[in-house]
Amino acid sequence: MKKTWGTLLLFCTIWLLVGCQEKTLHSEQEKNEPTYMTQPTEDSSNVTEVDVEPQQISKSAFVTLIDPRTLEIVQTINPKELGFESDFTFYQTQLKQMAKNLARGYETFIGYDQTMELDRVGENGQIIKGNDGIILKESELVAKIIEASKNGENVYLPLYEIKSNYQFEEVASLNDVVIASFTTYFQPSAEGRSKNIELSALALNNIIVGEGDYFSFNTMVGERSEARGYQPAYEIVNKKMVMGIGGGICQTSSTLFNAIDQVALRIRERHHHSLSVGYVPVGRDATVSYGTLDFKFQNTSGVPFIIKTYYSTGVLTIEIRTAQQYKTMLENA
Repeated sequence: MKKTWGTLLLFCTIWLLVGCQEKTLHSEQEKNEPTYMTQPTEDSSNVTEVDVEPQQISKSAFVTLIDPRTLEIVQTINPKELGFESDFTFYQTQLKQMAKNLARGYETFIGYDQTMELDRVGENGQIIKGNDGIILKESELVAKIIEASKNGENVYLPLYEIKSNYQFEEVASLNDVVIASFTTYFQPSAEGRSKNIELSALALNNIIVGEGDYFSFNTMVGERSEARGYQPAYEIVNKKMVMGIGGGICQTSSTLFNAIDQVALRIRERHHHSLSVGYVPVGRDATVSYGTLDFKFQNTSGVPFIIKTYYSTGVLTIEIRTAQQYKTMLENA
């Protein structure tokens, strides 16, 4: 994945002129006991600002960014050409934009940040593993590049792994008590909408949310496509009702929000519909769109819990359950 700095600089110029959609969450805020993905030889502390005076650098001082997992060269930087000596403030600004692009991606690059896919309990009580989260610490990368800019050095991307935080032996007890619950209703005669609600609710059932874990609706439910069984149904787009695959799924995300919000967890991303919806009170909705709008929260309660969903004809209920020993802690979070 080698890139030239010229290509990236061109992209940054276009980005500044045209603009792009920002992620609602800052990748560096998503930390749950992150562990460095390699054994670093240098200090890996998270530095938010770098206050150094640039010095005379070698004409051959290039900084090479390397993926620590594959040892592939990500890109090469020429600090002198980018203003390390002549305009240090501008140099920092460019590095911050570059780090942001590497972490969060852009139109032709996915980015290194990866949202957690949480574990769940299977039908037979077995644990179905998800995927760990990955973050690229942007401020740390900028600090490392600046430090390496004088003499020219290799810089390994500061990639960190985020693992779900719960104990296997306590999973069975997470069904003990209901801490929060919310129910919404829909017309069962709308078959496409009903099916979409059913499928998305099933995708949320028995998800284990450990202490400090991050939840993403789009990550856990996945893409809404015909291949995955989702059907055409009406949905709200730009204040209009239009037909789309997966229409109605926002009722599931909104029902989940209203259950989760009772536990006073930290909501990281939520969006309102452009029109009012009838299945939740005004202002209590959480619209989602795969690849753009998401509903995210972090379990800041200090204890693990499990999400339970119940679908029946015209009715959707979502519960938040935990172990009896955690009941008071989760209620008072």
